[in-house]
Amino acid sequence: MQGISHAWATSVEHDVKIAKRVEFNKPFECVKTLIAPVGEVIPTLSKDLKHLLWLDYDGVLCGSQLEDVSLAVTFLSVGSILLVTVDVEPPTDDDSPKEWRNYFAAEVRDYLGPSLGVKDFAKSQLPRRNIDVISSAIKAGINGRRGVEFIPMFNFLYEDGHKMLTMGGMVGTGTEKRRLAGSSLTEASYFRDSFESDPCIIKVPRLTRKERQYLDGFMPCADAWSPEDFELSPENVKAYREIYRFCPTYAELLL
Repeated sequence: MQGISHAWATSVEHDVKIAKRVEFNKPFECVKTLIAPVGEVIPTLSKDLKHLLWLDYDGVLCGSQLEDVSLAVTFLSVGSILLVTVDVEPPTDDDSPKEWRNYFAAEVRDYLGPSLGVKDFAKSQLPRRNIDVISSAIKAGINGRRGVEFIPMFNFLYEDGHKMLTMGGMVGTGTEKRRLAGSSLTEASYFRDSFESDPCIIKVPRLTRKERQYLDGFMPCADAWSPEDFELSPENVKAYREIYRFCPTYAELLL
């Protein structure tokens, strides 16, 4: 979990066995590290500051994670952003949608739809089950806040070794919702104002650094364009055109 407020950031990890490693790997001195359950840290976040809270889980969805999500939208100040990342691969080693349904029923029963059958837990449906369950946890946490709602903004599906989901949005009032609706962010191809919409799928082609630099010189390209100097399928060209703006190539210059 990462929470950013004002000019500093806090990174929270729960495993006391890697405390020194967490501290060693922090990228900047302004980052504060804590070893504690994130559920104990969330209620301590300042009400006077806006936060970017990223609940970044590398495992499959479980009940304690949903408790964190619900707690976050209960305590986060208006104008704060919440992001949640989970693994959406099958939750057990069994190649069985029935067993996967049993897992969800045991871990997150309170957030499941009442009429879901075995077919709703097929591997292709697991991302949707995770989206719906996390959305339900968000609703449960925000319901008690008068005049405050959760405004969906992001819903990404991508592969990082495993298939992963990152979704989130803003805790806000009608004021924040109107400002967001009038901003250019809503025109972005990745913006999602409802968790019922299909997620934005991020597909990153396998490219060498030299190939990326070559392609960058032609971006944004026409629909039918393809590189002349090496082979690249139209599908990969299209995929790179969609994401190149968000994958800049950095260089260190001495002046």
